[in-house]
Amino acid sequence: MSLNSYITLGTSGLRVSPFTLGTMTFGDDWGWGSSVSDSEAILARYLELGGNFIDTANLYTDGHAEKIIGDFVAKGGARRDHLVLATKFAYNLYPGDPNGGGASRKAIMEQCEQSLRRLQTDYIDLYWLHIWDHFTPIEETMRTLDDLVSAGKIRYIGFSVTPAWKVAQAQTIAHFRGWSPIVAVQLEYSLRARTVEGELIPMAQELGLAVTPVAPLSNGVLTGKYTRQNDGMAEKSRGDIREDIKRLAEKDYVLLDTLSEIANELETTSAAVALAWVQGRPGVTSTIIGARTLKQLNENLAALDLQLSPAHIAMLDKLSEPTLDFPSHVITAFAPSGLHAGATVNGIPSTIIIPTLQNNERERY
Repeated sequence: MSLNSYITLGTSGLRVSPFTLGTMTFGDDWGWGSSVSDSEAILARYLELGGNFIDTANLYTDGHAEKIIGDFVAKGGARRDHLVLATKFAYNLYPGDPNGGGASRKAIMEQCEQSLRRLQTDYIDLYWLHIWDHFTPIEETMRTLDDLVSAGKIRYIGFSVTPAWKVAQAQTIAHFRGWSPIVAVQLEYSLRARTVEGELIPMAQELGLAVTPVAPLSNGVLTGKYTRQNDGMAEKSRGDIREDIKRLAEKDYVLLDTLSEIANELETTSAAVALAWVQGRPGVTSTIIGARTLKQLNENLAALDLQLSPAHIAMLDKLSEPTLDFPSHVITAFAPSGLHAGATVNGIPSTIIIPTLQNNERERY
């Protein structure tokens, strides 16, 4: 597979690369990240290899990431119509202003105009709700986004960091009112974060939504740079690093050891193995990869050429098996046998869990 092996995004006709270039690292305004020149070099390399899907947000480096992309395109670094440019709204960049963020009509309209200005473009291909605004009725959000589609300022709608039930509600409302639908969901998904398999992934598959995983390397943990030998290194990393990364458990190190073993066997990196695993998951369309340097970008893109064996996948699946919320774990454990009593349906076998059924008597009473 390569970056120009394009995939349609959900039920839309939009063609995107199997790996999306995430740009949260663009700009060093937050004390870490890529310089403007390094960011432009990463953009150029991604596009040179056939990539077309770029993901950013108004939040990233307080809008600087959007400006870096806009400047790059404006000075001829890429043809705008060739790009599938995605950005996000909701996070507030204006302290003290209650309408500076969120998903109300006022906030969305203003944030969209600001992103268009920074990106130096007339339209946004995919506009993401960055995080659910539970203070705003979902009807108001969806109607406003539909108006932006009608106005030609955005092309498609996506949701990020939103509960499955709320995405389903929004999509149902859009469907029955004839508004522009949601075409994709962005969610955290990696070998260390698989709870989305309980509700969000099945919801996306049922509704025909593309899944674009974010943090597929668990904020760097799955790259192999954290080991038993340098335990505690994570605490000295980025200042905003999450608590679950600062302190790794024994199960994390077992997973990291296995990733390293598979990587050595396949003559690749732990990061490539972890990314190949995510991209191969059911429902996944395009995985969002970030890179602070060209070296990191090239290492991550190597995952596109990596074919994990069924044995490798089974091993990683077992080591990273999540504990899902009710009723997911009950349905997984008991539904096939409870419903089919020993029969195989759609390739899934079952067992007889009620002993008296062995007599095969249809009319017992």
